[in-house]
Amino acid sequence: MKKSILFGALTVAGLAAGGAAAATLDDVKARGKLNCGVTTGLVGFAAPDANGEWKGFDVAVCRAVAAAVLGDPTAVEFVPTTGKTRFTALASGEIDMLARNTTWTFSRDVDLKFEFTGINYYDGQGFMVPKELGVTSAKELNGATVCIQTGTTTELNLADFFRANNMEYEPVPIETNAEAQQQFLAGACDVYTTDASGLAATRATFEDPTAYVILPEIVSKEPLGPLVRHGDPEWGDIVRWTLYALITAEELGVTSTNAAELASGTNNPEVNRLLGTEGDLGAMFNLDADWALKAISSEGNYGEIFAKNIGVDTPVGLARGLNAQWTEGGLLYAPPFR
Repeated sequence: MKKSILFGALTVAGLAAGGAAAATLDDVKARGKLNCGVTTGLVGFAAPDANGEWKGFDVAVCRAVAAAVLGDPTAVEFVPTTGKTRFTALASGEIDMLARNTTWTFSRDVDLKFEFTGINYYDGQGFMVPKELGVTSAKELNGATVCIQTGTTTELNLADFFRANNMEYEPVPIETNAEAQQQFLAGACDVYTTDASGLAATRATFEDPTAYVILPEIVSKEPLGPLVRHGDPEWGDIVRWTLYALITAEELGVTSTNAAELASGTNNPEVNRLLGTEGDLGAMFNLDADWALKAISSEGNYGEIFAKNIGVDTPVGLARGLNAQWTEGGLLYAPPFR
């Protein structure tokens, strides 16, 4: 009898979970667009261009998800969020996903009830100072004034670093990267601290980037990636595997220019499964067979997206480093499409 009751309870729970699982996907399809939370503006990662069109490394993830779900990478409403407002926007349902250089931490995952769907950039916190200060190490910053975005892991890491090194600092709280840039350039703070990628992106917009130095210390682990709300596993799978599709495409040599040709069939079964010409992976989460083909064709594979937005040939100038494929000595490693 107990076994029957337990089985019945699990069945009801499973049905309830199944109903909840379809909610976000259904909402996005009915709306005809994806609501994606991004930063208020960080060149290379997410920022509107001169024509008001959002572009960047995180923007590309949003567009890839829209392409996979709706078949249209332009069917995205970008919602700018600050370090303070981003989690409220996601929890309230204002946005369907957040792709805003956000660090995966225990408390955000468990206590705030969010689900990180992968890592699209392995980063760490750094420090930027005017070259004229003559500072060569973060351990020389005792007594400095520091511009810091509130509501971020950066704020907590800063306190930890200075306490561990018996130093003091005066925080200058700011809410957006634009505000931090203004304050820093105006001399309101000696130091700007955020993720090292964010420092490089910010410095790239300065009139004279060479007048500012990013110090060598990296004082934290900052695995950045997209996230969704808990309780909707199907939607989480869609965002997760779209990111993995971009990573796997680079590993397998599938690009935005050859994807359509390869979709006609290859001798590599994993390429065929990725592009939907073999198997039924798309049907497993209620998408078309060519969902990944659409995502890859829209913005390119991970390497293309990186090179175009933040790579060494862009003003941001970031090397792949930890963000190289696992086959190239980096940490990028996607589970198999099988």
